[in-house]
Amino acid sequence: MITEFLNNKKTEPKVLVENKISFNGPQSQLSIYDTFEPAQKVQLKSDQPLFCAMISGKKIMHSDDNYHSDFFPHESFVMAPNQIVEIDFPIAQLTQPTRCLAIEISSDRITQIAEQLNYSQQKSKEFGDWQYQPQIVHTRHNAQTQTLLQRMTHIYSENHQDRSFMIDLAVNELTIRLLRQQSRALMMSFCMLQSDFSGMTAAINYIETHLADNIEIAHLCKLACMSRTKFFNEFKQNLGCTPFVFQQQQRLKKAHELISSGRQITQVCFELGFTSCSHFSRVFKQFYGTSPKTFQQYQLG
Repeated sequence: MITEFLNNKKTEPKVLVENKISFNGPQSQLSIYDTFEPAQKVQLKSDQPLFCAMISGKKIMHSDDNYHSDFFPHESFVMAPNQIVEIDFPIAQLTQPTRCLAIEISSDRITQIAEQLNYSQQKSKEFGDWQYQPQIVHTRHNAQTQTLLQRMTHIYSENHQDRSFMIDLAVNELTIRLLRQQSRALMMSFCMLQSDFSGMTAAINYIETHLADNIEIAHLCKLACMSRTKFFNEFKQNLGCTPFVFQQQQRLKKAHELISSGRQITQVCFELGFTSCSHFSRVFKQFYGTSPKTFQQYQLG
């Protein structure tokens, strides 16, 4: 766990609010921020895209474009260059600090990776090229991203002979995940607004509006006006997974949203088409790295 690793490297804080420890890498920097007492309206700004991941505690994020949201462990928050965010720390304590990991990646590096993706992959024309959108991205990250962040914490802080090369690989992976997350979010918004724009948008919209149902590939292929092989290939190229995995991911994201709003876990489970609470709890934990019950306790705490 990231928390255990950082606790082993614990040093005396220089300040009690946003105490920062940084590790430099090629075209990037990884920092750990610890806050040991409640605070309000603490400003954060970077001249490069800043990927933040909550490790422990709770923050409340505010931006100048009327964005206000709680920020919990296993969530990612990406700030655009030169964007100012104000942060509240409602539950920070000396013995239980609010901790966040932040990775600053140069805009040039992100552009370079996007260009490489555009050269090597061909998405459907209606969804455009890979490119970084300079806007806030706030999402629950999955277990794979959590594992990557844990690995990056070790790589940045160790004195390995191949450190720079390994950081390059890890930053590439994190950037690709960020670009795909933004691309998927924009794609979903587009599909909800213009579900009849193309066969693929119709199929994606159908899955999104039938999360509790068992989807039939034959029906999706008919909506997309594609053969089974072509549909699977284009779907995976655009969304990074199969239709079945995509529906499962969207079910879990909807479950996260409903539990956040105060709905009971059992009710959410069956409403979204899961057949047992134990199965729902298991796949939720695999996807988010925490159980529905633990996540609900974060919301209530």
